[in-house]
Amino acid sequence: MRERFLHHLTHGRAHLRRAFPRAALAAIEAEVRAQEARHRGELRVALEASLPLGAVLRGVAPRERALELFGRLGVGGTREANGVLVYLLLAEHVVEIVADRGVAERVPQAEWRRICALMEERFARGEYAEGVIAGLRAIGAHLAEHYPGGSGPNELPDRPVVL
Repeated sequence: MRERFLHHLTHGRAHLRRAFPRAALAAIEAEVRAQEARHRGELRVALEASLPLGAVLRGVAPRERALELFGRLGVGGTREANGVLVYLLLAEHVVEIVADRGVAERVPQAEWRRICALMEERFARGEYAEGVIAGLRAIGAHLAEHYPGGSGPNELPDRPVVL
C-alpha cells in the first residue's frame, strides 16, 4: 500500500504531459475520428496521471476507476449501447477497456484483455500515443464488425479527456 501511494504521489500531470504532448493528443483525437467513420460505435479515451489521493487511500483499483469514469463521461449512455472507454492510468502503466452492454455481448472480455496487453507492451517501450492508437485500431475492427454502416451521430467527444 505504501509503495503504491508513493508511486501515485510521484506521477503528476507533468508525467502525463511528457507521455502525451499536444501532438500526441491531436493524433489520438484524429484516430478516434477515423475509427468512428468506419462504424457506428463510440470511442472515448481517458488519460490519468495518477489516482486522486482519496482513491489511493481507499485502495481503488484501476478497473473501479475506469467503471466510474465510464458512467461519468457518458460512455454508457449511447443510443445503441455501443460505447467503449479506453482508460490509461499512467502511474501504474495499466489500461482498462470498458465496453457498454451492446458491445460486451458481442466481444468477449478476453479480447479486451488482449488489446490492453498490446497497449501496455507499447507503453513499456515509451510509445504512449502509438500504444493508444494501436488499441483504438484493434477496438475499431471489432466495432466495424458488429456495428457496420459508417459513422452515425457523434454522441461523445473525440478528444481524449486528460484527468
